[in-house]
Amino acid sequence: MPRTRTFLVSLLICAFSDITIAQDPDGLRSRAEVTSFEETSRYDDVLDFLTKLQQRSPFLRMDTLGFSQEGRRLPLMILSDPPVSTPLEASQSKKPIVFIMANIHAGEVEGKEAVQHLARRVLLGDLQPVLSKLTILIAPIFNADGNEKTAPENRAEQFGPIGGVGVRTNSQTFDLNRDFIKLESPEVQSLVKFLNLWDPHLTVDLHTTNGSYHAYHLTYSHPLNPNTDKRILTFQRDQMVPTIADAMLTTHNFRTYYYGNFTGNSKKPQPGDRTTWEAFTHQPRIGQNYGGLRNRLTVLSEAYSYLSFQRRIEVTERFVEEILRYCADHASQIVELTRAADDETVRRFSGNETVDFGVAFRPIPLARPVEILVGEVESRINPRSGKEMTVMVEDRVTPMMMEDFGMFAATRSVQAPRAYLLAYDRNIVEKCLQHGITVEKLTSDLTTEVEGLVIGSIEKSTRPFQGHFETKITGEYTKSEMTFPTDSILVRTAQPLGMLVCYLLEPESEDGLVTWNFFDSYLKVGTMFPVYKLMSQGPIASVPVEK
Repeated sequence: MPRTRTFLVSLLICAFSDITIAQDPDGLRSRAEVTSFEETSRYDDVLDFLTKLQQRSPFLRMDTLGFSQEGRRLPLMILSDPPVSTPLEASQSKKPIVFIMANIHAGEVEGKEAVQHLARRVLLGDLQPVLSKLTILIAPIFNADGNEKTAPENRAEQFGPIGGVGVRTNSQTFDLNRDFIKLESPEVQSLVKFLNLWDPHLTVDLHTTNGSYHAYHLTYSHPLNPNTDKRILTFQRDQMVPTIADAMLTTHNFRTYYYGNFTGNSKKPQPGDRTTWEAFTHQPRIGQNYGGLRNRLTVLSEAYSYLSFQRRIEVTERFVEEILRYCADHASQIVELTRAADDETVRRFSGNETVDFGVAFRPIPLARPVEILVGEVESRINPRSGKEMTVMVEDRVTPMMMEDFGMFAATRSVQAPRAYLLAYDRNIVEKCLQHGITVEKLTSDLTTEVEGLVIGSIEKSTRPFQGHFETKITGEYTKSEMTFPTDSILVRTAQPLGMLVCYLLEPESEDGLVTWNFFDSYLKVGTMFPVYKLMSQGPIASVPVEK
């Protein structure tokens, strides 16, 4: 399996990459470049850079993705040749749409700088050829409010920028990359609305690591939820990601591997330790996995936080560059793959075959142990804050054989229905519509056999997370004939977002609307869960609910 490759030059010194940042003849530079990489761009710096870039290129259109909690406009860059300004124009071009998002965690600022530099190269420099093959959308400063809370004390352990970075959360203190199911922040609500309108074939989400002292310049991931269309998973795991990783090493001399952390109490394993390398999570509350359930490609990028700020920008820029080159070279395959995934989802839920939906999961290791690169670090004092920074020693690399728990498998599955039926609930309907799911209401009474869950247990977390006490229910299913009155809600699974429908509405889903307390007022042991499962096809009189 391609994950077993380690993509390393064993124990060779990794020389600094000879990256030439293509600059505009008039000297258009980011704040990071102007300050010799001591500072990161503030909100106004980014807007000024984009304005000047648009003045220099006819192939850049600007739009607004949405607004932050504090009312800041979230800029959206649209790069294409010929230019496009709307989702319809982009769709009609038949080119893959690649969406690059930076700064969802505003303390992880490398992506914000890298996309500015990359856009300059795409519009004015050596990467112009990709514009004829791709439509590129960029949200360079997604967590704008968090970015403006820049201070040297934030993420002080990482190796620069010494002038400080923003904070992880938005102004609601929400981690925006945990909001993709509940959609409670204006930023992620706007983002999902954007996904519904523009429907990018690939989303690239740019981050920076915390934690383990590994020896990779950058780690990455694709969707990890086993409910994702198998062709999406296979294409990314076996074709796309290995090719990009090879290019990162052979062309740019950057070591990369699948995102993970060492298990145990230490950030750095020692010889003889029974350590494993483990991926993060399969849950769709995180954008990387959420995109996969929408039948779309996603790539998570994690620059190594103990690499210097300048080098983190460089490796992120090169990684996205190779993603763009790959997409340009495989444009028709990517368009066809995502279309086929949509068609297959509708087909499976339209027929009579059993469709299993996983509701509980565990990480599983690859077929055999792999070499994981363990790194060395040293300390350096930040001259502005006086705090100690952790610095990667790039030429100190120790390969260690260990199990790689880089995938997930369902430990329990339930049979997915052809539709979910429930009494009208404004909050539930609104949440489904926000996700882009088609919701219908009955135009006449419907008497039919359904399956319902008799609640046997209710378990709540003891500590709040994202302002919620996460909830889990279990129970036993019973079949009965029921009459659902006119205006009851019908949500069919035979739609491209069918797997996302199941995640939101399935009673025992481990990251659905039950999890995030949307059904709390209905939950009582011994009663029926208020969402019923229609397991067979049949004529139903209904109309769509207007958004």
